Amino acid sequence: MKDAILPIILAVLAVLNLISFCLMAYDKRCAKSGKRRVPEKTLFLAAACFGGLGGVLGMTLCRHKTKHWYFQVFFPLFLIIQIALLTVGYLHFFK
Repeated sequence: MKDAILPIILAVLAVLNLISFCLMAYDKRCAKSGKRRVPEKTLFLAAACFGGLGGVLGMTLCRHKTKHWYFQVFFPLFLIIQIALLTVGYLHFFK
């Protein structure tokens, strides 16, 4: 049972982080071309829902939202909290 759950969890995390990264990249593209933007609330929600790594990578690789202090603080903080939660969950359920 435990062996079947871990790949599912990893796949879900990969999808959530890919969504978060893609939202950041899409918003950057919209910002450059003057199109309708992705609301900051949506970017934060995606990063907070275990998409912290995708959000941080999107910020870094796309050079997007790097001048906003709240993105610089909270996206890495989301990532740290998510790593801690995943570590505790892994140690509790899989060890």
